[in-house]
Amino acid sequence: MSKKFFSNEDISILFKNKYVKRVSEKGITYTDEFKRLFIAENEKGKFPREIFEECGFDINIIGLKRIQSSGGRWRSAFRRNGVEQLQDTRK
Repeated sequence: MSKKFFSNEDISILFKNKYVKRVSEKGITYTDEFKRLFIAENEKGKFPREIFEECGFDINIIGLKRIQSSGGRWRSAFRRNGVEQLQDTRK
């Protein structure tokens, strides 16, 4: 969990992105579509930061550490069980 908290302005900016499912002051829940797109683009050789920027995310708001940890978590889950592991099963 990142120590960076999002301001109300940051939250409203992030929530406008079509790849954001939920956002709070502490974290972002990305859509399953974005996670699949991230994996596909990353396997083609794109860097995590590049993928986030191309999908309309402001790197200064999210932070590089959060991008790197999300990417690592998704790649690890994908290697374990494929695309099904990327799905958000929380209610």
